[in-house]
Amino acid sequence: MRLLQKYRMRTPSTGREVIILADPDKVYVDRETGERLEPVAQLLPLAPTVSELPWALENLRFCGHCDQLAQKDLDDCPWCGERMDPVAH
Repeated sequence: MRLLQKYRMRTPSTGREVIILADPDKVYVDRETGERLEPVAQLLPLAPTVSELPWALENLRFCGHCDQLAQKDLDDCPWCGERMDPVAH
């Protein structure tokens, strides 16, 4: 289970962005410029979560029981708790 939240962070001078697991009590710096990274957004799903996939259309599927969207890498639906069908490849 992932306990830290994933954030999209940006270097102000260059606009370069990275996605990192971040601790809110720490300061993160860009390894190329040494500048402090600014948080731009939190990525869904929010921590704590058992899924490592971000909520993007290509990473989601519908639960066959409750018809809600869930991440492809989960076995059980986070909404109804039922076991989801295997992902077709």
